[in-house]
Amino acid sequence: MTSKKTVALVTGASRGAGRGIAIALGSRGCTVYVTGRSQSAKDSVLPGTIYETAQAVTDAGGLGVAVKVDHAIDEEAKALIERIEAEQGRLDILVNNACSLHDDLTQPGHFWQKSLAISNMLNVGLRSSYVTSYYAAPLMVNQGSGLVVFTSASGSVHYVYGPIYGAHKAGMDKFAADMGEDFSEFKVTAVSIWMGALKAERLQLLIDSNPKKYGYLENVTETPEFTGHVIWAMYADPELQQFNGKTVIGAEMALRYGIQDEGGKQPTSYRDTHKVAPREQYPYVIR
Repeated sequence: MTSKKTVALVTGASRGAGRGIAIALGSRGCTVYVTGRSQSAKDSVLPGTIYETAQAVTDAGGLGVAVKVDHAIDEEAKALIERIEAEQGRLDILVNNACSLHDDLTQPGHFWQKSLAISNMLNVGLRSSYVTSYYAAPLMVNQGSGLVVFTSASGSVHYVYGPIYGAHKAGMDKFAADMGEDFSEFKVTAVSIWMGALKAERLQLLIDSNPKKYGYLENVTETPEFTGHVIWAMYADPELQQFNGKTVIGAEMALRYGIQDEGGKQPTSYRDTHKVAPREQYPYVIR
């Protein structure tokens, strides 16, 4: 596979994981469509816009294409895929990353004590990933190749922030498993990747708010670009389909492919830090 012809789509790429993944794919020469709602600094309390990410992708060596998409609107996701097909004729990598995160999610308290708005991540996050994959699937199936990625984390198998967060992560893993079953005869691969704690804008604000309490996070985080390099290595692997339907741990895949994070850091697997592992899906199929 040659990176010059590789077309990728990263949803929710104004900042955070999406931005880092897009830039990493850009550094491999990919054409990367980046989506989000932030077009100017006033659109969010956090820094970052789709245009800034697209420029960073281009600066890294690829071609960044910014597309404003509200992933709560199915028609906008459909139009996005139609545009990619019209302009590129193919889609090689889809990274489902867009997610509506409410500040109340990480606050202390039981689920009924937090804002009901937290549940929006089941719409823009879980459902939106299904919708984007739904419209992208025929394009990949028809070309006989493709990688569909769901960004996830270990909260799918243990308590983190409450049931909404856990349902989102578990759902992303399940999407990979069941879409992988449907993709199995078409040489398209679906995979969910557990990312580590990301040293991105949101987490940096938390660290800066109380360095004494949260300073330790500086040494246990991954850069947002790290997962992007893992995704590229998987895509370029001739044996990619062995991961179809699987949930993998990014840190472990990095070891497999000889990938280090910024400064030569080797992130640690959740198996070691949290004593957890992805669930294995049973092979029983009912259609």
